Amino acid sequence: MPAQILVVEDESAIQELIALNLEQAGQTPILAGSAEEAWTCIQTALPDLVLLDWMLPGQSGVDFARRLRAEPRTRLLPIIMLTARGEEDDKLRGLDTGADDYITKPFSTKELQARIKAVLRRRAPEITDDAIEYHGLNLDPASHRVTGKGKALEMGPTEFRLLHFFLTHPERVYSRTQLLDHVWGDHVFIEERTVDVHIRRLRAALEPARLEAFVQTVRGAGYRFSKAP
Repeated sequence: MPAQILVVEDESAIQELIALNLEQAGQTPILAGSAEEAWTCIQTALPDLVLLDWMLPGQSGVDFARRLRAEPRTRLLPIIMLTARGEEDDKLRGLDTGADDYITKPFSTKELQARIKAVLRRRAPEITDDAIEYHGLNLDPASHRVTGKGKALEMGPTEFRLLHFFLTHPERVYSRTQLLDHVWGDHVFIEERTVDVHIRRLRAALEPARLEAFVQTVRGAGYRFSKAP
């Protein structure tokens, strides 16, 4: 699933260059020229990562990063600061706002992609194309294939995304609301019980490999993906 990356940069030439690089890497750029424009984009849909320029018209990138970290909905949003500032104190100040990484202009497109992938791998592993293995269950996002104990498993796109999220966050309990936000998107308005339907379908897809017990119901809390006892 392509990562949605919000590029907050007021210099159009740099913005276009970054957008082209993201598209070539299979990611989806969302462009904003100011903090307020970026905030409007975020209200429409939460991106997977923000590339945030330090110097912006109006509210600075540093202040906008603080704003994102102060809001419950955006406080875990991965942020990479883009800036021409190279001094150590400036770098520390940027990271102190809650940014996950910091890249100094001018930078190469290879370096930018490496930083993006590293941050997503740490903060949002379900967005990456890394293959995953978990107790005999294998999922390859690049080829969109799932195997269980050597058997090919067929499942729909929603069940695939749900399984990908579970495999990158095993052993943790998630409520229906949290699963809707993470798998369907936080601005998709559907009934919470829809999650139950797709959980049943996911279990059915795992049955041929006898791995359906990995999807566990935690009464009163939600669902957990865990190796069956």
